[in-house]
Order: sequence, then C-alpha cells, then structure tokens
Amino acid sequence: MSIAAVTATASLHGVAAGTRQVLIEAYGDSTTLGITCRNGGCGPQTENAVTFLQDQMHDAHGERVSVTNLGIGGTMATQLLGGTGRGAGLPWSERITASRAQIVTFNYGINEVMQNQTPEQFYEAETALVKAARAQGKLPVLETSNPMPDGRRNARLAEMVAMTRRVAAEQHVPLVDQFAYITGLPAWQTMMSDGAHPKPELYRLKAQQDFRVLDPLVTRMLGGNS
Repeated sequence: MSIAAVTATASLHGVAAGTRQVLIEAYGDSTTLGITCRNGGCGPQTENAVTFLQDQMHDAHGERVSVTNLGIGGTMATQLLGGTGRGAGLPWSERITASRAQIVTFNYGINEVMQNQTPEQFYEAETALVKAARAQGKLPVLETSNPMPDGRRNARLAEMVAMTRRVAAEQHVPLVDQFAYITGLPAWQTMMSDGAHPKPELYRLKAQQDFRVLDPLVTRMLGGNS
C-alpha cells in the first residue's frame, strides 16, 4: 500500500461521518489553477486537475460533492499563510475560519524553488497551514508538486517535496505524492507543456491520484453511501 493510501486510511478515524454535502477547497499555485502553455502562450485552461477531480467526484457522488479551485499562479505557501502576494486577501488564520469547506488541499513547492525559498521556510509554512486548518475542524490534505523537466530545478524541488512529505507524516494528514507518481511514469516530460506546467493529459492523471486519496475521505463524510 502506498504512503498516501496508508495516511488517508489513518485519517479516516478523525473524519466525522454523516455530512450531507462535502466542499473541497483546492489551494495552490499555477498547477492548481490549471495553467498550460501552448502556441507560445500560457494561461489557465478548463482541462485542469481540479476540474477533472470535480468530474470524478460528481460521477461517484452526484451533486453532494463540490471542488473549488482557489489556485493562484506564481504564489507560495508563505503567501497563503500571510495573505500576501498575488490575490492577497485575509491571513490564513482568518480565511480558514470563514471557510465552509470540510477538506482543504495544498499544492505548493514550484514557486518556492523559483523564488529561492529554503526548504525550512517551506516546511514551516506548510506546517502552519495544516495546523490552522485542523484547528478549525477542517481536514487538510497535502500534495507534492509535479516534477520539473530541468534537472537542476527538479533537484531543488525534490527538497521541497521532502518537506511536504515530512509535514504529512508529522501532522498525520493525507498525502497525494504527485512527484513520486509522475516521476515513475515513462517519458513524463512529454506530458509537460513547459518547465513547470502539465498538459491536459497529465492534469487528468494528477486528478486520478487526487481522487484515490480523497474519495475514501469523502465517502466517510457522506456516511459511507455514494
């Protein structure tokens, strides 16, 4: 059994059953937002991992589950925590208090590499995000970034990925290890649209990994009935 599956199974014990509706909020960078580059330009596409995940949840549970895409391009976990940077809003402690979501997912790491943040800074930010979410009764789910084709940047990204795995293990929250999964795919680089952003076919595969971890949690929240 994968680390993600083990962690998700363990987390079921802390999930309340019997919820009529489940809202998942997906926080992250441009790979959450769903940017793809084509014909010399980059922009958000409807064929992204969050949309594909919503489709799978709808097929499994109907209208009882909704997934909201709150990804913002170019952002880092520290910015979500502090309410700074692009799309700046409330600090995370206030934002998560007002959130109606039962599950919140976090997908960061690439911009931490691009902005020369240290792994320790990333670790502290993700830990704080998870703790604040759980303090408000939310179920946090961590996601590692998809790999980057550039070898040097990918080596630095691997250090960020290690921090996400560490936070998941220490805080006992589910982990979707996209980095490990995609790295194991043959010729995964051909499914990237540039140095950071997947093509739609890779976003679809990412959504399948999200679903594998999230669906047992959602099913439990809905009382075990699909």
